[in-house]
Formats: sequence, structure tokens, C-alpha cells
Amino acid sequence: MKFIHAADIHLDSALRGLERYEGAPVEEIRSATRRAFDNLVQLAIDEQVAFVLLAGDLYDGDWKDYNTGLYLVGQMQRLHDASIPVFIVAGNHDAASQITKSLRLPDNVTLFSTRKPETVILDDVDVAIHGQGFSTRAVTEDLSRGYPQGDAQYFNIGLLHTSLDGKPGHEPYAPCSVDGLRSRGYDYWALGHVHQREVISKDPWIVFPGNVQGRHIRETGPKGCTLVSVDNGIVNSVEHVDLDVMRWTQCEVDISTSDSLDDLYEDVRTRLQQIVDEADGRSVAVRIVLLGKTPLHAQLHAGAERLKQEVRALCNGFGSAGMWLEKLSIKSAPAPGDDEAVSSDEALGGLLGVIRKLEVDDAAAASLLDEVAALGGKLPPELRSGDDGYDPADPQQLEDILEDVKELLVNRLLATEGGG
Repeated sequence: MKFIHAADIHLDSALRGLERYEGAPVEEIRSATRRAFDNLVQLAIDEQVAFVLLAGDLYDGDWKDYNTGLYLVGQMQRLHDASIPVFIVAGNHDAASQITKSLRLPDNVTLFSTRKPETVILDDVDVAIHGQGFSTRAVTEDLSRGYPQGDAQYFNIGLLHTSLDGKPGHEPYAPCSVDGLRSRGYDYWALGHVHQREVISKDPWIVFPGNVQGRHIRETGPKGCTLVSVDNGIVNSVEHVDLDVMRWTQCEVDISTSDSLDDLYEDVRTRLQQIVDEADGRSVAVRIVLLGKTPLHAQLHAGAERLKQEVRALCNGFGSAGMWLEKLSIKSAPAPGDDEAVSSDEALGGLLGVIRKLEVDDAAAASLLDEVAALGGKLPPELRSGDDGYDPADPQQLEDILEDVKELLVNRLLATEGGG
């Protein structure tokens, strides 16, 4: 027997953090979540699985129109025609959708109750599936406590949308513990909510499959579902299968040996080619980070906009694959002695040194975080969701911003001294 465990589909969710520009693969991303879900349905049919489990967040909150629902019905009908049942628990995003509650799905789809745990018995494969969905967006109690004990006559599966014991970047919804899940006596826990694939335990199997399609730069790498094979009531394989059609990646390029901009561009081009090769034909959204001590440091910061456009042109050069520059981040440092070579003015040199040594103590940083968070609370929801990779509560991101400010001050001073 085989089954598919997937979660966090977020149908028709917009991919975020991507700036439109000439040559960017706009058409490639408009239907990315749907095409990834198409791949999931096709995989289920090709593998002739016994059933499909969807552990929450099938939707992305309220739909803009009924097209999302019509698309879903069509995909569920494909599985119906292949005699593949589907079992779904609602997640926090599903609970926020009003249209979802009136959607009529084919009879091969079981949507578990949001009021209490339910159990569905599949006698033909000796499987018992236990599940409960979210009734509201913010479920703070441990739903797993209400799940029944496993029945030794069956292969028992727990279907649950949960933050488990807390995961960075995810709301602490339906929290529970590994020990609590083990106490139910199930053979496999099919979890959802956390967008990074993770095998929490192998005895029993407790798995987050991750989402099927990355949506922003914090969701990098391969995305897909988990294909599980069971023989005589024993799990004999748990395999990740890629489903994504567009991949997000962060590419660090060491430019410490780049003596000219031509050298730098060639180093970047080489890394981009590696990324394209690893993407196996998928489109790629890439954040490029330039690192290392280099004599080009001041030149890169002073000409940052031109540099960005040149790197975009490099990305466009991989047209058949489809590559999108999500962001260019310059994290280089001056080569030893560069400051002294650039400025012989004692006062200016001293000011440069003071700026570079500026640090924010913990108390000041905490105060800044509070102020930034307060400001973020006044922004529209779509701008403060954090999906573009910025989290106002992350001290590391605040530190990165302060470092960028320091570099801006330094290079403005250097440009002023040089007549710029």
C-alpha cells in the first residue's frame, strides 16, 4: 500500500518579494501553486496510491473569486475518476475562508470535523485515519489530546495541522508534544503547518512534508510531498518527492579574489549556472549575496543600482530556464588598508573609523525592535505579513539593516571626498 502525505498547498497564493522587470519570467509564477498541485494529483494517479492526505492550509484564506474552488473541484474529480480517496483537515488559513464552507466537493473527499476528532476506517487496506480541523484561524489548544487511542487491528494515521512544540516563523497553533503524539499509539502522524520538510520521529513516524511550492525567499530549496509505502502494517519507505515548478534559492558568491567587475560578473555567472543545473528545468528566483574582503568594496556600494541591473541581465541570460533576481545583497568588506589608501585626510579617516566601529547595545536594539514592530503594526496586512523575508521582530535582520546603514554612510563620505 502507498499513500501521499502533503500539506500547505496555499492554492493561488501570490509569490512574494519579486519585483517586475524586463525579462523576468512573470508568466512562470502566476499559476505556480496550481501547477505544483497538478503535479501532486498526477503523482497520486501514476503511483496508484490508496489515498491522499492533506494536512491543512489547502487554501490561502478567502478567495478572490470562485475560480480557486472550481479548480480544486476539478482536481478532486481527477482523483475520483482514478478511485483515489482524499482526506483533509482544515488549517488556520482554511478556517479564515468563508467561501470554503459552502464548497461542494466530489464524494471521494472527506473533510474532517472541526468540532471534535473523527475516525475513518478503510477496511480494504486496514487503515484507520484520525483527524480534526481548525474551527477558527487561531487554535491555541492541543487538539491531539482528544484523538482516540490507536486500534491495533489497523494501521493508524493521525492527520493534524500543528506547530508541534513551536517552529520559528510559524504561529504557535494547536501546540502539542512528540511524547503526546506517541502516546496515541499511531503508526504515522501526518502533520502540516510548518513549511520546511522535517522528519520529527521514525518510531512512530512523525512527519512535516513541507509545502508543495515555495512562495518567498524564506522557503528555499526543493518543495513537494511525502510518498509513504506500507507493507503488512509496517512503514518500509518514506520518500520526499519534488513537486515545485519554481524554486527559491539564496546564492552566496565569494568575491574576495575578484580583481575587477568583469571577474565578479564571471564568478556570479558560474554560480548561477550551478543553480540552474540543480533546478532541473524549473524556474528559479534567486537572492545573490556578495561576500568577502575586496578592493571593489567601495565601488560596489557606490554603483549598487548599476550592479543590480548588470546582474539582472546575467539572470535574463538563462532565458530558457527562467531566472528571476529576487534581490542583490552586497555584504562585502574593504580589503586591508583600503581606507588608508582612499583617504589621506586625518579627520575623514577618523570619522570613517568611528562609523565602522558603531555598535548598538542590547537595550538600544530592543528599543529599536519595539519601535519597528509598532510601525509595522500600522502597515496594511499584505505589507506586514513577513512573506517577503522581513521580520520586524528578528534581531539579526535589524543588525543587517544597521550594517547597511553604516556602509551607506561610509561610501557617501568616500564619494564626497572623491568629488562625487
